[in-house]
Amino acid sequence: MGILIAATIVVGLLVDQRWAAHGQLAVNIAAWLVLGLLWIRSDAARRPFLFACLLFATAGEVFLSLVWGLYTYRLDNIPLFVPPGHVLLFCLGMQIADRLPAKAEWWIAAACAPVIVFFAWTGRDTLGPLLFAMFLLCMVLSPSRRLYAVMFVLSLAMELYGTWLGNWAWHRDVPVLGLKADNPPVAAGAFYCVLDLLVMMTGNKWGQTPFLFSRRPAPGSRPG
Repeated sequence: MGILIAATIVVGLLVDQRWAAHGQLAVNIAAWLVLGLLWIRSDAARRPFLFACLLFATAGEVFLSLVWGLYTYRLDNIPLFVPPGHVLLFCLGMQIADRLPAKAEWWIAAACAPVIVFFAWTGRDTLGPLLFAMFLLCMVLSPSRRLYAVMFVLSLAMELYGTWLGNWAWHRDVPVLGLKADNPPVAAGAFYCVLDLLVMMTGNKWGQTPFLFSRRPAPGSRPG
């Protein structure tokens, strides 16, 4: 599933941007089909996390884009492939996090810190320190630290790709806060970390055990 998810995101964003007539419709259908396949291949313990991610991602997109106005999609809408795309990225992050060496999450955070400070000091991205603090808070509050570290980097890669293609653009002036943001903010992954934190907390409250995609699936579970 990892290769399929990555291909759906990479190719999907390209198709959405390059095929003006029907690209977004095609990507909408493809993203939901892949999510449906992921749902079918997931066991009962995993599905609450997928559903929670879909709900929180949808609400987050509405708030961050349409209400707060941090960024705008190219058609001034929220494409229907975006919410399932968040779920797919979440699952891809879980697969990578399951293979991350112990303590590597803190090395990732340490490596990112100087970049955040430099961008803020030069005035290029003064939103960065606030987002980086959110990222560190997620690392402290939850044992799923490897996931947040992976998502911080993985989502930045996706943001760089999507903004480079022109699928969406972050606004230079941050509404309400009066800060400056790059396109994308270098610490944009913090929003994804908060999303994943909410997903893990919700799954726990629903009585499920947080899952990780492993090389060797647990007995009786379907492969991820």
